[in-house]
Amino acid sequence: MSKYTKHVFFCVNQTDDGTVCCANSGSKFKQHYAKQRLKELDMHGPGKVRINRAGCLGMCEKGPVMVIYPEGVWYRYVDKEDIDEIIDKHLINNKVVSRLTL
Repeated sequence: MSKYTKHVFFCVNQTDDGTVCCANSGSKFKQHYAKQRLKELDMHGPGKVRINRAGCLGMCEKGPVMVIYPEGVWYRYVDKEDIDEIIDKHLINNKVVSRLTL
């Protein structure tokens, strides 16, 4: 049995050569925002959802991206409203947000 019901990985990779990367799209801020929102909802931690930073997930040109396990659903997001929708629909209600999937 998993320690978490869902595990969310936000790519926060930063390139040094100026090429496209998730960090250039604000992924670090949005990862922090998602973690804080889940804490406010008492949904973060053991037995609940885990929000993690990840290195390059290999989808730089589609970023910023995240992946949610155990489902293996990949999302592209733009702003806090997208993060809120993923939290509300996928993490809370187990409904994939089709418009944001990769």
